[in-house]
Amino acid sequence: MAVDSIGQRIIKGEIAPGETLNVEELEREYDASRTVIREALRVLAAKGMVGARPKRGTFVLPREDWSLLDADLLRWQFEEWADARFLANLAEVRAIVEPAGARLAAERRTDDELEAMRETLALLDDTSADPKDVVEADLRFHRTLLYATHNELLQRLEIVIEMGLRARDLLVHGKGTWRESVSAHRAVLDAVAATDADSAEKAMRRLLEQAAGDARSLESPPRRRSSRSRSAT
Repeated sequence: MAVDSIGQRIIKGEIAPGETLNVEELEREYDASRTVIREALRVLAAKGMVGARPKRGTFVLPREDWSLLDADLLRWQFEEWADARFLANLAEVRAIVEPAGARLAAERRTDDELEAMRETLALLDDTSADPKDVVEADLRFHRTLLYATHNELLQRLEIVIEMGLRARDLLVHGKGTWRESVSAHRAVLDAVAATDADSAEKAMRRLLEQAAGDARSLESPPRRRSSRSRSAT
């Protein structure tokens, strides 16, 4: 899609802030109609990435104007281009949101939500599971925990948490990290099951500290995720 491609080029800096977007050139480049290109620019404008003025046309807005929590912007940054600053920002958001989320989940979770977390943990602990299934199980664990807060605004941060989790596939783990991750997940689950809010918050902080340690060891993340990664946090 033209909107995905243009959005990613803007995020990467290939089309710099202040640069004017020539609609006719984009039509030729993407072999698309003017209607398609204008719709793509309209979508990007709604995300705060481009603006338009009479006589100047459509141009790229500075990064501070972008809707950085928009699902597409998060996806574009992560899928093709993830630098240390982006990963660090995601880690900081997780460190603020998830410990508090675990505390609320321990106080408010339902039996069904607890069972869903147990099922995902079982898959995380299955060394014979497909790596892609393991990553998805990890996402379901954290997503269910967030929904167990029964706070609609916290639940809307799901996309940020998901990007932070998927970023883990960029990291190279040392020996034993996978087993430590499973144990850390289990500590969170046990505290939530026991309705122990203090322990749930502390267990989540320990889980995220492990993730932060891996992030600090990252020097140059690959541009694409490895489908073979078994990382989960």
